[in-house]
Amino acid sequence: MNVISHFTKAATAIAMVGGLTLLAGLSPAMGDGHEIGAKEYSISCQSCHGSDGLGGGEMAMHLNVPPTNLTLISKENDGVFPLLKVFQIIDGRQQVRGHGGEAMPIWGARYSEDIGDTYGPYGGEQVIRARILELVFYIQSIQKM
Repeated sequence: MNVISHFTKAATAIAMVGGLTLLAGLSPAMGDGHEIGAKEYSISCQSCHGSDGLGGGEMAMHLNVPPTNLTLISKENDGVFPLLKVFQIIDGRQQVRGHGGEAMPIWGARYSEDIGDTYGPYGGEQVIRARILELVFYIQSIQKM
């Protein structure tokens, strides 16, 4: 891969995260980010990953692949929380063991179904990304070192 391609991918990632952060911070409809992220977590993640994020939710025993301990993401990444990678995993753009196919719903698609055409064809995508970003921020907040 050439340098321009690496630069383009990095610039796109930075712009996406920066834009999402701005959207989440400025939208009055979004409310308190931590509260929204915690609610998203309880709805979308808690049944498998547990209320504490350790991976012991009530559905965990029924899965072929044990749920990840979400509190150790930063620790397992040299103390850095990989925000974009976690965002992409939740959104469904990056497959990981246990999250591919139908093992874990792709939340970006579920959120799209939830909102339908409420915000129009482009506004809807911004709302979906903001919801996922709030969930990512919540997961970042439960990290243990």
